[in-house]
Amino acid sequence: MEFFKGYVSTIASALGAMKVTTKSGDVIDQEEGISRWCSLTHQVQKNNATVFFVGNGASAMMASHMAADATKNGGIRSLAFNDAALMTAVSNDIAYEECFAMPLKRFATAQDVLVTISSSGNSPNVLQAIRAAYELGMQVITVSGMKPDNNSRSMGDLNFYVPAETYGCAEAAHQLLLHCWLDKFMMEANT
Repeated sequence: MEFFKGYVSTIASALGAMKVTTKSGDVIDQEEGISRWCSLTHQVQKNNATVFFVGNGASAMMASHMAADATKNGGIRSLAFNDAALMTAVSNDIAYEECFAMPLKRFATAQDVLVTISSSGNSPNVLQAIRAAYELGMQVITVSGMKPDNNSRSMGDLNFYVPAETYGCAEAAHQLLLHCWLDKFMMEANT
């Protein structure tokens, strides 16, 4: 098979095999998972609350991208904690694991939602952000990949695990999933 077609096929297979679970570990249908995520987002918008996005590396850029798109296109108050000064100050002066959790504790309320994006699902600062969100009474959506036993996969109220084996495939699949959620939300909002 040609490399490009094989690569696209690998990403499509990973998305087709995506597992969606609840906090209690129940597996739910992919469509049901996206629908629940959209319903939660409609509630956030109705309450004039905020969706916070966090991730590292390419996932940080996806977090920023989705916060921008959700705000501009979806009319959802959204924010990503990717300000270099804030991240490096918290990482240097407090702890790297706190670079998302500390600002979340300053800005978020119980009506807000945290969306984490992590290819490995094991980033310590992402896991700490999830813990901080629960301390605040927030709901959490996790998006992860790679190994099926990654830590964040079992921590969210809704968990979207894409069994992609490489960072490239996981990141590409996560970007598609995030756009799918936002496009469905916007379609529902306009009907």
